[in-house]
Amino acid sequence: MHEAGHSALRDGVILLGFAIAFVLIFRRFGLGATLGYLVAGALVGPQVLGLVGDAEGKLGIAELGITLLLFVVGLSLNPSRLWAMRRDIFAIGGLQVVTCGLALTGVAAWGAGFHWAAALALGLPLALSSTAQVLPMLQSSGRLRTPFGERAFAILLFQDLSIIPLITIIAAMGHDPAATGGPSGWMQALLSLGAVAGLIFAGRFVLRPMFRLIANLGEQEMFVVAGLFTVLAAAAIMEALGLSSALGAFVAGVMLADSPYRHEIEADVEPFRSILLGLFFVSVGMMLDLNAIAENPVFVVAMALAVIAVKAALIFGIARLFGMAWRGALGLGLLLSQGGEFGFVLFAQASRGGLIDAQAASLFGAVVTLSMATTPFLMMLTRGLRDGAAQSREERDGPSADGASAIIVGYGRFGQTVAQILHAAKVQVSTVDTDVEMIDVAKRFGAEVHFGDGTRIDLLRQAGGDEAEVIAFCIDGEAVDAALVDAVHEAFPKASILVRAYDRRAAMALAGTPAVVVVREVQESAVRLASGALEQLSVSREEIGRAVNHYRTLDEKRLALQVESGDLRVARNLILTGKDDPEMEPR
Repeated sequence: MHEAGHSALRDGVILLGFAIAFVLIFRRFGLGATLGYLVAGALVGPQVLGLVGDAEGKLGIAELGITLLLFVVGLSLNPSRLWAMRRDIFAIGGLQVVTCGLALTGVAAWGAGFHWAAALALGLPLALSSTAQVLPMLQSSGRLRTPFGERAFAILLFQDLSIIPLITIIAAMGHDPAATGGPSGWMQALLSLGAVAGLIFAGRFVLRPMFRLIANLGEQEMFVVAGLFTVLAAAAIMEALGLSSALGAFVAGVMLADSPYRHEIEADVEPFRSILLGLFFVSVGMMLDLNAIAENPVFVVAMALAVIAVKAALIFGIARLFGMAWRGALGLGLLLSQGGEFGFVLFAQASRGGLIDAQAASLFGAVVTLSMATTPFLMMLTRGLRDGAAQSREERDGPSADGASAIIVGYGRFGQTVAQILHAAKVQVSTVDTDVEMIDVAKRFGAEVHFGDGTRIDLLRQAGGDEAEVIAFCIDGEAVDAALVDAVHEAFPKASILVRAYDRRAAMALAGTPAVVVVREVQESAVRLASGALEQLSVSREEIGRAVNHYRTLDEKRLALQVESGDLRVARNLILTGKDDPEMEPR
Protein backbone atom coordinates (compact mmCIF):
# COMPACT_ATOMS: atom_id res chain seq x y z
CA MET A 1 0.00 0.00 0.00
CA HIS A 2 2.85 2.35 0.85
CA GLU A 3 4.52 1.61 -2.49
CA ALA A 4 1.25 2.23 -4.34
CA GLY A 5 0.81 5.55 -2.57
CA HIS A 6 4.42 6.46 -3.29
CA SER A 7 3.93 5.56 -6.97
CA ALA A 8 0.74 7.67 -7.25
CA LEU A 9 2.51 10.62 -5.65
CA ARG A 10 5.47 10.23 -7.99
CA ASP A 11 3.18 9.95 -11.03
CA GLY A 12 1.30 13.04 -9.95
CA VAL A 13 4.47 15.09 -9.61
CA ILE A 14 5.73 13.99 -13.04
CA LEU A 15 2.41 14.57 -14.80
CA LEU A 16 1.87 18.00 -13.27
CA GLY A 17 5.48 19.02 -13.85
CA PHE A 18 5.47 18.08 -17.54
CA ALA A 19 1.98 19.58 -17.99
CA ILE A 20 3.04 22.92 -16.49
CA ALA A 21 6.22 23.06 -18.57
CA PHE A 22 4.63 22.22 -21.92
CA VAL A 23 1.48 24.26 -21.42
CA LEU A 24 3.62 27.32 -20.63
CA ILE A 25 5.79 26.68 -23.68
CA PHE A 26 2.85 26.16 -26.03
CA ARG A 27 0.95 29.12 -24.59
CA ARG A 28 4.06 31.26 -25.05
CA PHE A 29 4.05 30.49 -28.77
CA GLY A 30 0.29 30.90 -29.10
CA LEU A 31 -0.44 27.21 -29.66
CA GLY A 32 -2.90 26.69 -26.81
CA ALA A 33 -2.94 24.57 -23.66
CA THR A 34 -4.64 21.54 -25.23
CA LEU A 35 -1.73 20.75 -27.49
CA GLY A 36 0.69 21.23 -24.60
CA TYR A 37 -1.17 18.66 -22.50
CA LEU A 38 -1.22 16.15 -25.37
CA VAL A 39 2.51 16.47 -26.05
CA ALA A 40 3.32 16.23 -22.34
CA GLY A 41 1.30 13.02 -22.11
CA ALA A 42 2.95 11.52 -25.17
CA LEU A 43 6.41 12.23 -23.75
CA VAL A 44 5.85 10.78 -20.27
CA GLY A 45 3.90 7.83 -21.65
CA PRO A 46 5.16 4.29 -22.18
CA GLN A 47 6.18 4.80 -25.81
CA VAL A 48 8.68 7.64 -25.29
CA LEU A 49 10.20 8.23 -21.83
CA GLY A 50 8.12 5.64 -19.97
CA LEU A 51 8.02 7.73 -16.79
CA VAL A 52 4.34 7.09 -16.01
CA GLY A 53 2.20 4.04 -16.67
CA ASP A 54 -1.43 2.90 -16.40
CA ALA A 55 -2.72 5.42 -18.94
CA GLU A 56 -6.12 3.70 -19.11
CA GLY A 57 -6.57 3.93 -15.34
CA LYS A 58 -5.72 7.62 -15.36
CA LEU A 59 -8.01 8.18 -18.33
CA GLY A 60 -10.88 6.62 -16.37
CA ILE A 61 -10.44 9.25 -13.65
CA ALA A 62 -9.71 12.06 -16.08
CA GLU A 63 -12.95 11.44 -18.00
CA LEU A 64 -14.59 13.22 -15.07
CA GLY A 65 -13.14 16.32 -16.72
CA ILE A 66 -15.39 15.75 -19.75
CA THR A 67 -18.29 15.14 -17.38
CA LEU A 68 -17.64 18.43 -15.58
CA LEU A 69 -17.20 20.23 -18.91
CA LEU A 70 -20.68 19.13 -19.98
CA PHE A 71 -22.03 20.19 -16.59
CA VAL A 72 -20.57 23.68 -17.08
CA VAL A 73 -22.01 23.78 -20.62
CA GLY A 74 -25.41 22.93 -19.15
CA LEU A 75 -25.04 25.72 -16.58
CA SER A 76 -24.52 28.22 -19.41
CA LEU A 77 -27.85 27.37 -21.05
CA ASN A 78 -29.84 30.24 -19.62
CA PRO A 79 -33.23 30.23 -21.40
CA SER A 80 -33.06 33.92 -22.39
CA ARG A 81 -29.60 33.49 -23.88
CA LEU A 82 -30.68 30.42 -25.80
CA TRP A 83 -33.70 32.24 -27.15
CA ALA A 84 -31.64 35.22 -28.34
CA MET A 85 -29.15 32.92 -30.09
CA ARG A 86 -31.63 30.26 -31.23
CA ARG A 87 -31.14 30.88 -34.95
CA ASP A 88 -27.36 30.63 -34.83
CA ILE A 89 -27.38 27.67 -32.44
CA PHE A 90 -29.94 25.44 -34.10
CA ALA A 91 -29.83 26.53 -37.74
CA ILE A 92 -26.14 27.21 -38.32
CA GLY A 93 -24.91 24.77 -35.65
CA GLY A 94 -27.23 22.00 -36.76
CA LEU A 95 -26.39 22.44 -40.43
CA GLN A 96 -22.66 22.42 -39.63
CA VAL A 97 -22.76 19.18 -37.64
CA VAL A 98 -24.93 17.34 -40.20
CA THR A 99 -23.09 18.45 -43.36
CA CYS A 100 -19.58 18.08 -41.92
CA GLY A 101 -20.46 14.75 -40.31
CA LEU A 102 -21.85 13.27 -43.51
CA ALA A 103 -19.03 14.66 -45.66
CA LEU A 104 -16.35 13.25 -43.35
CA THR A 105 -18.24 9.95 -43.20
CA GLY A 106 -17.87 9.84 -46.97
CA VAL A 107 -14.16 10.59 -46.70
CA ALA A 108 -13.73 7.74 -44.20
CA ALA A 109 -15.81 5.31 -46.30
CA TRP A 110 -14.56 6.03 -49.82
CA GLY A 111 -11.21 7.61 -49.09
CA ALA A 112 -10.06 5.30 -46.28
CA GLY A 113 -12.08 2.18 -47.12
CA PHE A 114 -14.07 1.78 -43.87
CA HIS A 115 -17.44 0.02 -43.72
CA TRP A 116 -20.35 2.50 -43.57
CA ALA A 117 -21.05 1.90 -39.85
CA ALA A 118 -17.39 2.38 -38.94
CA ALA A 119 -17.17 5.39 -41.27
CA LEU A 120 -20.19 6.95 -39.55
CA ALA A 121 -18.65 6.32 -36.12
CA LEU A 122 -15.52 8.15 -37.34
CA GLY A 123 -17.06 10.88 -39.49
CA LEU A 124 -19.64 12.17 -37.01
CA PRO A 125 -17.09 12.79 -34.19
CA LEU A 126 -14.74 14.52 -36.67
CA ALA A 127 -17.50 17.08 -37.34
CA LEU A 128 -17.04 18.40 -33.80
CA SER A 129 -14.52 21.15 -33.04
CA SER A 130 -12.49 21.80 -29.88
CA THR A 131 -14.42 23.94 -27.38
CA ALA A 132 -11.44 23.71 -25.01
CA GLN A 133 -9.17 25.22 -27.68
CA VAL A 134 -11.41 27.72 -29.47
CA LEU A 135 -13.06 29.54 -26.56
CA PRO A 136 -9.75 30.53 -24.89
CA MET A 137 -8.50 31.77 -28.28
CA LEU A 138 -11.58 33.96 -28.69
CA GLN A 139 -11.35 35.25 -25.14
CA SER A 140 -7.66 36.12 -25.30
CA SER A 141 -8.19 38.02 -28.57
CA GLY A 142 -11.12 39.99 -27.12
CA ARG A 143 -13.58 38.67 -29.72
CA LEU A 144 -15.73 36.38 -27.57
CA ARG A 145 -18.53 38.99 -27.23
CA THR A 146 -18.44 40.15 -30.85
CA PRO A 147 -20.93 38.89 -33.47
CA PHE A 148 -18.12 36.73 -34.89
CA GLY A 149 -17.34 35.27 -31.46
CA GLU A 150 -20.99 34.68 -30.65
CA ARG A 151 -21.53 32.83 -33.93
CA ALA A 152 -18.53 30.61 -33.19
CA PHE A 153 -19.84 30.04 -29.67
CA ALA A 154 -23.29 29.13 -31.03
CA ILE A 155 -21.82 26.45 -33.29
CA LEU A 156 -19.68 25.08 -30.46
CA LEU A 157 -22.71 25.05 -28.19
CA PHE A 158 -24.74 23.00 -30.68
CA GLN A 159 -21.78 20.65 -31.08
CA ASP A 160 -21.67 20.17 -27.31
CA LEU A 161 -25.41 19.51 -27.29
CA SER A 162 -25.02 17.01 -30.14
CA ILE A 163 -22.67 14.89 -28.01
CA ILE A 164 -25.69 13.27 -26.40
CA PRO A 165 -27.40 12.04 -29.61
CA LEU A 166 -24.00 11.09 -31.08
CA ILE A 167 -23.22 8.93 -28.06
CA THR A 168 -26.66 7.31 -28.41
CA ILE A 169 -26.19 6.71 -32.16
CA ILE A 170 -22.78 5.07 -31.72
CA ALA A 171 -24.05 2.99 -28.79
CA ALA A 172 -27.05 1.87 -30.86
CA MET A 173 -24.89 0.83 -33.82
CA GLY A 174 -22.32 -1.01 -31.71
CA HIS A 175 -24.49 -2.62 -29.05
CA ASP A 176 -25.33 -6.33 -29.38
CA PRO A 177 -28.36 -7.20 -27.24
CA ALA A 178 -28.12 -10.92 -28.03
CA ALA A 179 -24.61 -11.08 -26.64
CA THR A 180 -25.20 -9.06 -23.50
CA GLY A 181 -28.85 -9.64 -22.74
CA GLY A 182 -29.25 -5.89 -22.34
CA PRO A 183 -31.64 -3.49 -24.04
CA SER A 184 -31.22 -2.52 -27.68
CA GLY A 185 -29.67 0.80 -28.66
CA TRP A 186 -33.04 2.35 -29.52
CA MET A 187 -34.49 1.15 -26.23
CA GLN A 188 -31.58 2.94 -24.59
CA ALA A 189 -32.70 6.15 -26.29
CA LEU A 190 -36.17 5.80 -24.75
CA LEU A 191 -34.60 4.97 -21.41
CA SER A 192 -32.50 8.14 -21.75
CA LEU A 193 -35.63 10.27 -22.13
CA GLY A 194 -37.17 8.72 -19.03
CA ALA A 195 -33.99 9.23 -17.03
CA VAL A 196 -33.76 12.87 -18.13
CA ALA A 197 -37.34 13.48 -17.01
CA GLY A 198 -36.52 11.91 -13.64
CA LEU A 199 -33.44 14.08 -13.21
CA ILE A 200 -35.39 17.24 -14.03
CA PHE A 201 -37.98 16.30 -11.41
CA ALA A 202 -35.23 15.67 -8.84
CA GLY A 203 -33.62 18.98 -9.70
CA ARG A 204 -36.76 20.94 -9.03
CA PHE A 205 -37.71 19.25 -5.77
CA VAL A 206 -34.34 18.13 -4.35
CA LEU A 207 -31.38 20.10 -5.67
CA ARG A 208 -32.74 23.63 -5.46
CA PRO A 209 -34.02 23.25 -1.88
CA MET A 210 -30.64 21.71 -0.97
CA PHE A 211 -28.66 24.66 -2.35
CA ARG A 212 -31.04 27.11 -0.71
CA LEU A 213 -30.50 25.42 2.67
CA ILE A 214 -26.71 25.55 2.22
CA ALA A 215 -26.89 29.23 1.29
CA ASN A 216 -28.99 30.03 4.35
CA LEU A 217 -26.50 28.24 6.61
CA GLY A 218 -23.63 30.26 5.11
CA GLU A 219 -21.41 27.17 4.69
CA GLN A 220 -19.21 28.26 1.78
CA GLU A 221 -17.22 25.04 1.49
CA MET A 222 -20.46 23.05 1.32
CA PHE A 223 -21.21 24.63 -2.07
CA VAL A 224 -18.10 22.90 -3.42
CA VAL A 225 -19.20 19.58 -1.95
CA ALA A 226 -22.80 19.99 -3.11
CA GLY A 227 -21.76 21.03 -6.63
CA LEU A 228 -19.51 18.00 -7.07
CA PHE A 229 -22.16 15.75 -5.51
CA THR A 230 -24.73 17.01 -8.02
CA VAL A 231 -22.49 16.24 -10.98
CA LEU A 232 -21.33 12.85 -9.76
CA ALA A 233 -24.77 11.72 -8.58
CA ALA A 234 -26.44 12.58 -11.88
CA ALA A 235 -23.60 10.91 -13.83
CA ALA A 236 -23.69 7.81 -11.60
CA ILE A 237 -27.47 7.42 -12.01
CA MET A 238 -27.19 7.49 -15.78
CA GLU A 239 -24.23 5.12 -15.75
CA ALA A 240 -26.13 2.68 -13.53
CA LEU A 241 -28.90 2.62 -16.14
CA GLY A 242 -26.35 1.77 -18.81
CA LEU A 243 -26.51 5.29 -20.27
CA SER A 244 -24.01 8.08 -20.74
CA SER A 245 -22.65 9.69 -17.57
CA ALA A 246 -22.02 12.81 -19.67
CA LEU A 247 -25.76 13.02 -20.35
CA GLY A 248 -26.46 13.01 -16.61
CA ALA A 249 -23.94 15.79 -15.96
CA PHE A 250 -25.35 17.89 -18.78
CA VAL A 251 -28.91 17.56 -17.50
CA ALA A 252 -27.73 18.45 -13.99
CA GLY A 253 -26.23 21.66 -15.34
CA VAL A 254 -29.38 22.58 -17.25
CA MET A 255 -31.47 21.97 -14.11
CA LEU A 256 -29.49 24.68 -12.31
CA ALA A 257 -28.94 27.07 -15.24
CA ASP A 258 -31.73 29.47 -14.25
CA SER A 259 -31.23 29.17 -10.49
CA PRO A 260 -29.73 32.05 -8.45
CA TYR A 261 -26.87 29.74 -7.42
CA ARG A 262 -25.49 29.23 -10.95
CA HIS A 263 -22.51 31.57 -10.70
CA GLU A 264 -21.49 30.23 -7.30
CA ILE A 265 -21.70 26.59 -8.41
CA GLU A 266 -19.81 27.30 -11.64
CA ALA A 267 -17.04 29.12 -9.79
CA ASP A 268 -16.69 26.25 -7.30
CA VAL A 269 -16.65 23.51 -9.96
CA GLU A 270 -14.41 25.32 -12.47
CA PRO A 271 -11.03 24.48 -10.81
CA PHE A 272 -11.89 20.76 -10.75
CA ARG A 273 -13.03 20.90 -14.39
CA SER A 274 -9.82 22.61 -15.49
CA ILE A 275 -7.53 20.17 -13.66
CA LEU A 276 -9.37 17.02 -14.73
CA LEU A 277 -9.76 18.18 -18.32
CA GLY A 278 -6.02 18.83 -18.44
CA LEU A 279 -5.40 15.34 -17.04
CA PHE A 280 -7.77 13.95 -19.67
CA PHE A 281 -5.67 15.41 -22.49
CA VAL A 282 -2.46 14.20 -20.81
CA SER A 283 -3.93 10.69 -20.58
CA VAL A 284 -4.99 10.79 -24.23
CA GLY A 285 -1.44 11.77 -25.14
CA MET A 286 -0.12 8.83 -23.13
CA MET A 287 -2.43 6.42 -24.96
CA LEU A 288 -1.55 7.55 -28.48
CA ASP A 289 -0.12 4.57 -30.35
CA LEU A 290 2.95 6.28 -31.74
CA ASN A 291 4.14 3.09 -33.43
CA ALA A 292 0.90 2.83 -35.40
CA ILE A 293 1.22 6.48 -36.32
CA ALA A 294 4.86 6.02 -37.34
CA GLU A 295 3.81 3.13 -39.58
CA ASN A 296 1.09 5.24 -41.25
CA PRO A 297 2.34 8.85 -41.24
CA VAL A 298 0.99 9.60 -44.71
CA PHE A 299 -2.49 8.40 -43.73
CA VAL A 300 -2.53 10.53 -40.53
CA VAL A 301 -1.33 13.69 -42.31
CA ALA A 302 -3.63 13.18 -45.32
CA MET A 303 -6.68 12.52 -43.14
CA ALA A 304 -5.91 15.55 -40.92
CA LEU A 305 -5.62 17.76 -44.01
CA ALA A 306 -8.88 16.32 -45.35
CA VAL A 307 -10.68 17.08 -42.07
CA ILE A 308 -9.37 20.67 -42.06
CA ALA A 309 -10.18 21.29 -45.73
CA VAL A 310 -13.68 19.77 -45.61
CA LYS A 311 -14.73 21.52 -42.41
CA ALA A 312 -13.23 24.90 -43.35
CA ALA A 313 -14.91 24.83 -46.77
CA LEU A 314 -18.33 23.73 -45.48
CA ILE A 315 -18.37 26.14 -42.52
CA PHE A 316 -17.30 28.95 -44.87
CA GLY A 317 -20.20 28.11 -47.19
CA ILE A 318 -22.73 27.86 -44.35
CA ALA A 319 -21.60 31.19 -42.88
CA ARG A 320 -21.92 32.88 -46.28
CA LEU A 321 -25.37 31.31 -46.70
CA PHE A 322 -26.45 33.01 -43.46
CA GLY A 323 -25.22 36.43 -44.55
CA MET A 324 -21.73 36.57 -43.05
CA ALA A 325 -19.06 38.60 -44.89
CA TRP A 326 -16.48 36.48 -46.66
CA ARG A 327 -13.62 37.54 -44.37
CA GLY A 328 -15.57 36.58 -41.26
CA ALA A 329 -16.80 33.37 -42.90
CA LEU A 330 -13.23 32.40 -43.77
CA GLY A 331 -12.07 33.12 -40.23
CA LEU A 332 -14.95 31.09 -38.79
CA GLY A 333 -14.18 28.14 -41.07
CA LEU A 334 -10.50 28.08 -40.16
CA LEU A 335 -11.16 28.61 -36.45
CA LEU A 336 -13.48 25.57 -36.29
CA SER A 337 -11.64 23.37 -38.79
CA GLN A 338 -9.95 21.12 -36.21
CA GLY A 339 -11.27 17.98 -34.56
CA GLY A 340 -12.42 18.21 -30.95
CA GLU A 341 -11.76 16.65 -27.57
CA PHE A 342 -15.06 14.74 -27.65
CA GLY A 343 -13.74 12.87 -30.66
CA PHE A 344 -11.44 10.93 -28.31
CA VAL A 345 -14.44 9.94 -26.19
CA LEU A 346 -16.53 8.86 -29.19
CA PHE A 347 -13.66 6.94 -30.82
CA ALA A 348 -13.12 5.03 -27.58
CA GLN A 349 -16.83 4.20 -27.39
CA ALA A 350 -16.84 3.06 -31.03
CA SER A 351 -13.84 0.83 -30.26
CA ARG A 352 -15.56 -0.68 -27.21
CA GLY A 353 -18.67 -1.31 -29.32
CA GLY A 354 -16.68 -3.18 -31.94
CA LEU A 355 -17.27 -0.63 -34.72
CA ILE A 356 -13.55 0.11 -35.13
CA ASP A 357 -10.40 -1.56 -33.77
CA ALA A 358 -7.99 -0.02 -31.26
CA GLN A 359 -5.46 0.87 -33.97
CA ALA A 360 -8.05 2.87 -35.92
CA ALA A 361 -9.10 4.69 -32.74
CA SER A 362 -5.45 5.59 -32.08
CA LEU A 363 -4.87 6.72 -35.68
CA PHE A 364 -7.93 8.96 -35.70
CA GLY A 365 -6.98 10.29 -32.26
CA ALA A 366 -3.71 11.33 -33.89
CA VAL A 367 -5.68 12.92 -36.74
CA VAL A 368 -7.63 15.03 -34.23
CA THR A 369 -4.43 15.95 -32.39
CA LEU A 370 -2.66 17.03 -35.58
CA SER A 371 -5.68 19.07 -36.71
CA MET A 372 -5.68 20.85 -33.34
CA ALA A 373 -1.99 21.67 -33.76
CA THR A 374 -2.64 23.36 -37.11
CA THR A 375 -5.35 25.80 -35.92
CA PRO A 376 -3.08 28.43 -34.29
CA PHE A 377 -0.78 28.37 -37.33
CA LEU A 378 -3.71 28.73 -39.74
CA MET A 379 -5.06 31.69 -37.80
CA MET A 380 -1.66 33.39 -37.73
CA LEU A 381 -0.92 32.79 -41.42
CA THR A 382 -4.30 34.12 -42.59
CA ARG A 383 -4.59 37.08 -40.22
CA GLY A 384 -3.90 39.70 -42.90
CA LEU A 385 -6.41 38.12 -45.25
CA ARG A 386 -9.14 37.85 -42.62
CA ASP A 387 -8.74 41.21 -40.84
CA GLY A 388 -10.21 43.62 -43.35
CA ALA A 389 -11.56 47.04 -42.48
CA ALA A 390 -15.10 45.71 -42.52
CA GLN A 391 -14.37 43.31 -39.69
CA SER A 392 -11.99 45.32 -37.52
CA ARG A 393 -14.74 47.35 -35.83
CA GLU A 394 -17.27 44.80 -34.70
CA GLU A 395 -20.08 45.86 -32.42
CA ARG A 396 -19.89 44.25 -29.00
CA ASP A 397 -23.50 43.49 -28.17
CA GLY A 398 -23.16 40.27 -26.19
CA PRO A 399 -25.95 37.86 -25.32
CA SER A 400 -28.64 39.26 -23.05
CA ALA A 401 -27.91 36.87 -20.18
CA ASP A 402 -24.12 37.27 -20.25
CA GLY A 403 -21.68 39.97 -21.27
CA ALA A 404 -23.16 42.52 -18.85
CA SER A 405 -21.61 46.00 -18.95
CA ALA A 406 -21.93 46.37 -15.18
CA ILE A 407 -21.68 43.94 -12.27
CA ILE A 408 -23.33 44.97 -9.01
CA VAL A 409 -22.19 43.17 -5.89
CA GLY A 410 -24.85 43.48 -3.20
CA TYR A 411 -28.57 43.95 -3.82
CA GLY A 412 -29.67 45.56 -0.58
CA ARG A 413 -31.30 48.99 -0.40
CA PHE A 414 -28.18 50.66 -1.80
CA GLY A 415 -27.58 48.15 -4.59
CA GLN A 416 -31.23 48.15 -5.65
CA THR A 417 -31.13 51.90 -6.28
CA VAL A 418 -27.91 51.63 -8.27
CA ALA A 419 -29.29 48.74 -10.33
CA GLN A 420 -32.58 50.49 -11.11
CA ILE A 421 -30.84 53.65 -12.32
CA LEU A 422 -28.53 51.61 -14.56
CA HIS A 423 -31.52 49.68 -15.90
CA ALA A 424 -33.25 53.01 -16.58
CA ALA A 425 -30.26 53.95 -18.76
CA LYS A 426 -30.62 50.61 -20.65
CA VAL A 427 -27.35 49.26 -19.24
CA GLN A 428 -27.05 45.45 -19.08
CA VAL A 429 -26.48 44.55 -15.40
CA SER A 430 -25.44 41.33 -13.65
CA THR A 431 -26.19 41.29 -9.91
CA VAL A 432 -24.92 38.94 -7.19
CA ASP A 433 -25.69 38.68 -3.49
CA THR A 434 -25.47 36.16 -0.65
CA ASP A 435 -28.84 36.90 0.99
CA VAL A 436 -31.13 34.05 -0.08
CA GLU A 437 -34.33 35.59 1.28
CA MET A 438 -33.63 38.87 -0.51
CA ILE A 439 -32.94 36.98 -3.76
CA ASP A 440 -36.31 35.23 -3.45
CA VAL A 441 -38.09 38.54 -2.81
CA ALA A 442 -36.29 40.19 -5.74
CA LYS A 443 -37.40 37.35 -8.01
CA ARG A 444 -41.04 37.92 -7.02
CA PHE A 445 -40.63 41.53 -8.18
CA GLY A 446 -39.11 40.44 -11.49
CA ALA A 447 -35.44 41.14 -10.69
CA GLU A 448 -32.81 38.49 -11.46
CA VAL A 449 -30.16 38.25 -8.73
CA HIS A 450 -27.61 35.43 -8.62
CA PHE A 451 -26.41 33.88 -5.40
CA GLY A 452 -22.69 34.21 -4.79
CA ASP A 453 -19.91 35.91 -2.86
CA GLY A 454 -19.01 38.85 -5.08
CA THR A 455 -15.73 39.42 -3.26
CA ARG A 456 -14.35 36.25 -4.88
CA ILE A 457 -12.37 36.82 -8.06
CA ASP A 458 -13.41 33.49 -9.59
CA LEU A 459 -17.09 34.25 -9.07
CA LEU A 460 -16.72 37.74 -10.57
CA ARG A 461 -15.10 36.10 -13.59
CA GLN A 462 -18.03 33.68 -13.91
CA ALA A 463 -20.43 36.65 -13.70
CA GLY A 464 -18.69 38.30 -16.68
CA GLY A 465 -15.91 40.31 -15.07
CA ASP A 466 -13.60 39.92 -18.07
CA GLU A 467 -16.07 41.83 -20.26
CA ALA A 468 -17.61 44.19 -17.68
CA GLU A 469 -16.86 47.90 -17.88
CA VAL A 470 -18.02 48.63 -14.33
CA ILE A 471 -17.87 46.61 -11.10
CA ALA A 472 -19.81 48.30 -8.29
CA PHE A 473 -19.47 47.02 -4.72
CA CYS A 474 -22.68 47.97 -2.90
CA ILE A 475 -22.15 45.75 0.15
CA ASP A 476 -23.06 46.64 3.73
CA GLY A 477 -20.30 46.97 6.30
CA GLU A 478 -16.57 46.89 5.65
CA ALA A 479 -16.22 43.81 3.43
CA VAL A 480 -14.41 45.75 0.69
CA ASP A 481 -10.87 46.75 1.61
CA ALA A 482 -7.84 48.02 -0.31
CA ALA A 483 -6.47 44.50 -0.89
CA LEU A 484 -9.73 43.37 -2.53
CA VAL A 485 -9.89 46.45 -4.77
CA ASP A 486 -6.29 45.90 -5.87
CA ALA A 487 -6.97 42.22 -6.59
CA VAL A 488 -10.12 43.00 -8.60
CA HIS A 489 -8.30 45.68 -10.60
CA GLU A 490 -5.45 43.29 -11.37
CA ALA A 491 -7.87 40.55 -12.46
CA PHE A 492 -10.14 42.87 -14.50
CA PRO A 493 -8.08 45.90 -15.58
CA LYS A 494 -10.71 47.03 -18.11
CA ALA A 495 -13.39 47.52 -15.43
CA SER A 496 -13.89 50.72 -13.44
CA ILE A 497 -14.33 49.89 -9.75
CA LEU A 498 -16.86 51.75 -7.60
CA VAL A 499 -17.22 51.15 -3.86
CA ARG A 500 -19.79 51.90 -1.19
CA ALA A 501 -17.70 52.74 1.89
CA TYR A 502 -19.09 52.24 5.37
CA ASP A 503 -17.74 55.47 6.87
CA ARG A 504 -14.86 57.95 6.79
CA ARG A 505 -12.38 55.34 8.08
CA ALA A 506 -13.30 53.00 5.23
CA ALA A 507 -12.98 55.83 2.70
CA MET A 508 -9.52 56.66 4.08
CA ALA A 509 -8.47 53.01 3.76
CA LEU A 510 -9.54 52.97 0.11
CA ALA A 511 -7.65 56.14 -0.81
CA GLY A 512 -4.90 55.44 -3.32
CA THR A 513 -6.54 52.24 -4.59
CA PRO A 514 -7.74 51.79 -8.20
CA ALA A 515 -11.33 52.53 -7.08
CA VAL A 516 -12.52 55.44 -9.24
CA VAL A 517 -15.55 56.28 -7.07
CA VAL A 518 -15.83 55.82 -3.30
CA VAL A 519 -19.14 56.87 -1.75
CA ARG A 520 -19.78 56.90 1.98
CA GLU A 521 -23.04 55.06 2.36
CA VAL A 522 -25.04 57.67 4.34
CA GLN A 523 -23.38 60.88 3.21
CA GLU A 524 -25.56 61.70 0.19
CA SER A 525 -28.80 60.80 1.96
CA ALA A 526 -27.77 63.01 4.89
CA VAL A 527 -27.00 65.90 2.52
CA ARG A 528 -30.41 65.45 0.90
CA LEU A 529 -32.17 65.41 4.27
CA ALA A 530 -30.29 68.54 5.41
CA SER A 531 -31.31 70.29 2.19
CA GLY A 532 -34.92 69.34 2.88
CA ALA A 533 -34.65 70.73 6.40
CA LEU A 534 -33.35 74.06 5.05
CA GLU A 535 -36.24 74.16 2.56
CA GLN A 536 -38.67 73.79 5.45
CA LEU A 537 -36.89 76.68 7.18
CA SER A 538 -37.62 78.84 4.10
CA VAL A 539 -33.95 79.15 3.15
CA SER A 540 -33.52 80.11 -0.52
CA ARG A 541 -32.24 77.56 -3.00
CA GLU A 542 -29.15 79.66 -3.64
CA GLU A 543 -28.35 79.70 0.08
CA ILE A 544 -28.97 75.96 0.35
CA GLY A 545 -26.62 75.35 -2.56
CA ARG A 546 -23.95 77.55 -1.00
CA ALA A 547 -24.23 75.74 2.33
CA VAL A 548 -24.03 72.29 0.72
CA ASN A 549 -21.07 73.28 -1.45
CA HIS A 550 -19.29 74.79 1.54
CA TYR A 551 -19.74 71.58 3.51
CA ARG A 552 -18.51 69.44 0.60
CA THR A 553 -15.41 71.60 0.10
CA LEU A 554 -14.41 71.46 3.78
CA ASP A 555 -15.23 67.74 4.01
CA GLU A 556 -13.12 66.86 0.96
CA LYS A 557 -10.22 68.97 2.25
CA ARG A 558 -10.45 67.34 5.67
CA LEU A 559 -10.55 63.82 4.15
CA ALA A 560 -7.50 64.57 2.01
CA LEU A 561 -5.54 65.72 5.07
CA GLN A 562 -6.64 62.65 7.03
CA VAL A 563 -5.55 60.35 4.22
CA GLU A 564 -2.20 62.11 3.99
CA SER A 565 -1.52 61.84 7.72
CA GLY A 566 -3.32 58.54 8.33
CA ASP A 567 -4.86 60.08 11.46
CA LEU A 568 -8.63 60.47 11.80
CA ARG A 569 -8.16 63.25 14.39
CA VAL A 570 -6.43 65.80 12.17
CA ALA A 571 -8.15 68.84 10.64
CA ARG A 572 -10.79 69.00 13.36
CA ASN A 573 -10.98 72.75 12.73
CA LEU A 574 -12.64 71.99 9.40
CA ILE A 575 -15.67 70.41 11.11
CA LEU A 576 -18.62 72.79 10.96
CA THR A 577 -19.92 73.30 14.50
CA GLY A 578 -21.67 76.65 14.15
CA LYS A 579 -19.22 78.27 16.57
CA ASP A 580 -16.02 79.02 14.71
CA ASP A 581 -16.90 79.25 11.04
CA PRO A 582 -16.56 82.81 9.89
CA GLU A 583 -18.06 82.06 6.51
CA MET A 584 -21.41 80.93 7.90
CA GLU A 585 -23.54 83.32 9.91
CA PRO A 586 -26.27 81.93 12.19
CA ARG A 587 -29.86 82.67 11.24
